[in-house]
Amino acid sequence: MTALRLDIPTVETERLTLRGPETRDFGPVADFFADEARSWGFGGPKSRNDAWRWFAGNIGHWALNGYGFWTVETQDGDIIGIVGLWAPEGWSEPELGWVMFAGSEGKGLAREAAEAARDYAYDHMGFTTLTSNILPGNARSVALAERLGAWHEADFENVTHGIEMRFRHPGPDARAKTREGTA
Repeated sequence: MTALRLDIPTVETERLTLRGPETRDFGPVADFFADEARSWGFGGPKSRNDAWRWFAGNIGHWALNGYGFWTVETQDGDIIGIVGLWAPEGWSEPELGWVMFAGSEGKGLAREAAEAARDYAYDHMGFTTLTSNILPGNARSVALAERLGAWHEADFENVTHGIEMRFRHPGPDARAKTREGTA
C-alpha cells in the first residue's frame, strides 16, 4: 500500500503565491463551479455538494500523488484561481490545468501561475513532460496554452469529459527558449 503524503509546497512568483488548499478556499471554488459560463471548460457547472467533492478530491489527489491544484493568491491575500497538476484514474498522463476566478483575467496572472506550476513540476518533482487538456471551444485556454509554448498535439477521448484537445508543453530544456520567443 502506498503511504499517503500531504506536504504541499508553496510556490512564489513576483505577484502570486501558489499554496495548498485551505477550508477558506472552498467558497470561491464553489462560486466558480456554480457559474456555468465560467466552469463549463473545467467540468462544471457543479452543485455546491459536487464542488465540495471536487475540492476534497483535490486534497486527496495531493495526498495520493504528491501533486494537485494549488490555490492562487495575490500578495494582498485575494484568492484569484487554482492552477496545478492533475492525473485522476483513467487519464493517460498528468496535465497542467488552470482556472482564474471572475475579475482576475486579462492581467497575465494565469500565465504567471501556470509557468510557476510547470517550472516547479519540472525542477522539483521530476516531470519531463506535461499536457493541458482543453475542451473544444475554450478559446481562452487555447490561447494561454499557446502563450505557454504548448502546441496542439492531438484530439483524444478523455474518460471524464469526452473529446478534448491535448496541448503538449515544451519540456524542461525547452522552456527558456519558449520564453525568449526563439522556440
